[in-house]
This record gives sequence, C-alpha cells and structure tokens, in this order.
Amino acid sequence: MALEIPGTLLLVGAGNMGGALLKGWLDQGLDPQGIVVQDPGPPPELAAILQAHGIRAAAALALSELPAVIVVAVKPQMMDQVFPSVAKLAGPQTVVLSVAAGKTVASFEKRLAKGAAVVRSIPNTPASVGRGITAAFANEHVTPEQKALCDKLLCAVGAVGWVDDESLIDAVTAVSGSGPAYVFLLAECLAEAGVKAGLPADLAAQLARWTVAGAGEMLHRSDLPAATLRQNVTSPHGTTDAALQVLMATGGMQDLMTAAVAAAARRSAELAA
Repeated sequence: MALEIPGTLLLVGAGNMGGALLKGWLDQGLDPQGIVVQDPGPPPELAAILQAHGIRAAAALALSELPAVIVVAVKPQMMDQVFPSVAKLAGPQTVVLSVAAGKTVASFEKRLAKGAAVVRSIPNTPASVGRGITAAFANEHVTPEQKALCDKLLCAVGAVGWVDDESLIDAVTAVSGSGPAYVFLLAECLAEAGVKAGLPADLAAQLARWTVAGAGEMLHRSDLPAATLRQNVTSPHGTTDAALQVLMATGGMQDLMTAAVAAAARRSAELAA
C-alpha cells in the first residue's frame, strides 16, 4: 500500500537526513505532488530527484494551504534563521515532526502557537540506506492520527520506537544516534589488531569490514538476542572464547561501552539545555 498523508507535506531542509527521508517517502509511493521542500540549495543528487518528480523547492515558500505535516530537518544552528518563517505555516491541524538533533519539544513550542502538535525524533545515519532506527516522543497535543502519520513517515527509512518521557531522548542519542560511530570504531580496531597479528593492512581492513557488516546482517535477520548469537559462535575453550574472556573482563568492552554511552548522554543533555 502506498504511503499517503491527509494533505501537504513540507520538508524543511534537504540535507543528508532530509534527503534520506524524502527518498524513502518516494520509494514508499508518496505522491510527489503533495510534497514541497524549503531549502536554498539542495545537493546536486537530491536536486535531480526533486526535478525528476516535479517537487517544488525554494528558499522560501508561499503555500496555498497549510501543510498537514512539517518535517524539520535543518541543522540545529540554522533553526533560529529558518524556523520563524516556517512557524507561520503551522496551522491548528499541522503536526511538526523534528529530526533536528539537540532541539527539545519546548524549543519548538515556544516558536509555535499555543497547543501546537510537536514530535521530536532521533534517527541515525543508517537511514540513508533504509536501515535506520528512530526513537520519537510526542507532546500532549499530538493526536493518535498524527502520531500514526509520523510513525509511517519515519518508518520509510527503518524501524521506529516511541518513548513516553522526553528525557530518554538523551539516552537514545547516546545509544543509536551516536552508535554507528561505535560500530565503525570496532571495525577500525579489529583491522588494526589484525595488522598487529601479522596480516597485510588491506586484507585486515577487508576482513574487519566484511565481518562487521556480515554480523550486523545476521543480527538484522535473526529474532534471537545478540547474546544468543554470540554464544552460538563461541565453542567452549576455543579461539572465540579466549578472545571474549579478554573483552568481557572487568574494565573490558561492557564497562567501556557503559561509560561511553553515559558520556554521550550527558553531552546530549548539555547541548539541548
């Protein structure tokens, strides 16, 4: 079934995340005639997509009707410059869906009319390949229909989970928002360890890349917990077991990851303050 919305969708910002969402919506069959984009200079690849689908795009827009949903995908530092004009387009039936990092619901509410429906979401970069995970929080003014609409729009680039407490967004940011960087670091470290074990650098990098990507795909396809998948690879007293005894020792991977996530969550809270 094609993705449908009850009115116009205004996308504010056509950068990496905005562009990923737009591609996902079009892939899901959303009518391009119902989409308008506010961006002064979309990147060339996205500009070609806009032109091919006849999607209106401009630095400033005058709409004949107030949009059903406004998706805000600008960089946080651009919000003060961009949002005042956008706020005028938010009608009483409009839901504002933010994918802007570090901007709280309150920061949107103060720019909008009283009672505005606002959803704050935190997608991550794998959304660019349709494999993202997004956590979202809706304020009290979001109707069930608006929440379902936002869920459908976010699902176009991956899975979606909802939280009832906005303060949890900082932990979400620390786990899934920043998480891809942790996985890339794992691939870096695994490759470097391979070099130190005597492998040629190019082969070590290839082995690490494919191992991380393959294990991720197994995790994606399986319903089993990560711990079970780990145990399935581990023979008692074998090579994997020897390595895991190091990684799982006190001060090892779990302790380091716990400290890393805590540090990222603290920083997320500081930036949103």
